[in-house]
Amino acid sequence: MTGMLKKEWTPPQIILSVFVLLILVGTVVLMLPVSTTEGISFLDALFTSTSAMTVTGLVVVDTGTAYTWFGQTVIMALIQMGGLGIMTFAVMIYIAIGKKIGIKERLLIKQSLNQSAVGGVVKLAKRILLFSLAVELIAVLFLAAQWVPEMGWRDGLFASVFHAISAFNNAGFSIWSDSLSGYVASPVVNIVITFLFIVGGIGFTVIFDLWKTREIKRLSLQTKLMLVGTFVINVVSFLVIFILEYHNPETLGSLSSFGKVQAAYFQAVTPRTAGFNTLDIAQLDEDTLFYIITLMFIGGGSASTAGGIKLTTTITILLAAFAFFRSKQQVAIFNRSLSYHIILKALALTVGSFCVVVATIFILNLTEDAPFLMVMFESVSAFGTVGLSMGLTGSLSAIGKCVIIVTMLIGKLGPLTFAFAFAKQTPDPVRHPGEDILTG
Repeated sequence: MTGMLKKEWTPPQIILSVFVLLILVGTVVLMLPVSTTEGISFLDALFTSTSAMTVTGLVVVDTGTAYTWFGQTVIMALIQMGGLGIMTFAVMIYIAIGKKIGIKERLLIKQSLNQSAVGGVVKLAKRILLFSLAVELIAVLFLAAQWVPEMGWRDGLFASVFHAISAFNNAGFSIWSDSLSGYVASPVVNIVITFLFIVGGIGFTVIFDLWKTREIKRLSLQTKLMLVGTFVINVVSFLVIFILEYHNPETLGSLSSFGKVQAAYFQAVTPRTAGFNTLDIAQLDEDTLFYIITLMFIGGGSASTAGGIKLTTTITILLAAFAFFRSKQQVAIFNRSLSYHIILKALALTVGSFCVVVATIFILNLTEDAPFLMVMFESVSAFGTVGLSMGLTGSLSAIGKCVIIVTMLIGKLGPLTFAFAFAKQTPDPVRHPGEDILTG
């Protein structure tokens, strides 16, 4: 890692370069005869590798049938590295070989984990890896209790490991072509899988803040916003999907009362950004699909395995708008005010994300023979690294696959990191006189 930290290379450039390098390595390995059952093209291998590394879950070939156990294990490794962060693993390698982690490496870790300060980033990286492996191991035990009796030790244990890693990292990859639809009414699968991607998507800083803080009032503002925001959006989403799909015979309509509750809950929490489904996405009503598109764009928490613009970014934009409507001089919540820099960053991230999604939709609408809603759904799913699909991914053209590959990469690293990797940052040398313009 030290060799890459040249003066002229910024942290965003290094992170982007390492991501691309690992994606290409994954592509080559997935093309090996030992990885596939019948061979695979370079573009399809590149798509799979990118989808795994960006923990998206969109697939152009069926994971369970196109790839061997070895190939699926490679996909698991890419998901784990992409979800927990390449710098998290780099820290553990440095520690294992007894190498000192300098300030340049700490700056790189800070950028990778989306932290605001350098202090404590090494300790955070170690905690993330140990915590993640512990949670995944516990989840494997619960899932194995469901799947080993059904499939035997070999297949049941592998399925448990694969889905535990995929769920915790919010990847949405499954070794079954219908995802988890076969377990729509299974309490074990519903509870364990949703627990994994909610914990993985809420943010590691939030988890560790909850762990060390004994009093609610002493929790950080980030933790309070994520807990309240996650609870509210999940409850509202459950009610919306339950009501909209209750009489749809292709989704909730054919299930028992308890089955309806389980399926509505699962589909309410998965769009931010897990990618698993227990219902046929293509059969959902258009109103439900549009609502899910909104959830996919919002995403999960900062410093988590989730994608999207992040829940705290959405909350910041809404709070700023409400403060303006009420003629407030500051944006405040929970007796804390948000800085101008944070509001500006949230605005830049939202606008940048919107531009990426619009560009993706525009290009795919030209290259793909598909309804507009399907194109929009796929585009937002790729950017939010969600992995939910209405069925368009498997029939994408070569250009469409390339567009989605780039969108997934931007969505994973974030539009700001991606922009900083190419743009030269030049602070204003002078202050210019201000002048108002007409808006609205």
